[in-house]
Amino acid sequence: MAICAAYLVLVIALVIDAGGRLRVAERTDAYAQEAARVGGQQLDQSAVLQGKGFKVLQEDAKKAADAYLGLYGLHADDVKLDKDGKVVTVTVQADYRPVLLGALGQRKVTGKGSATLVHGVEKAETD
Repeated sequence: MAICAAYLVLVIALVIDAGGRLRVAERTDAYAQEAARVGGQQLDQSAVLQGKGFKVLQEDAKKAADAYLGLYGLHADDVKLDKDGKVVTVTVQADYRPVLLGALGQRKVTGKGSATLVHGVEKAETD
């Protein structure tokens, strides 16, 4: 009976801590996605006003993403723009500390999110 009880406690601990890790991974992905969205709003205004098109500024996008993530105690490990400057990708890492397994299951969880710059009045245009 004691062996079965110990086994049952171990299984419950694994289920609870695995579920917690999945929640942290989901939340980290969501934060990365929103940080990419915020970063994608940092347009080169002079280029827009001169009719040169819509383009995101790299440094401003990183600052905005870090400012957003700072609200949640996180920071952007990496903020990348594609060659056209229209797709922002943010990578975020968060620590996960298991509730029941202690240091045995402690590790970093990585989240990644991207946002594509779209514009348009009646419908979204991506060019």
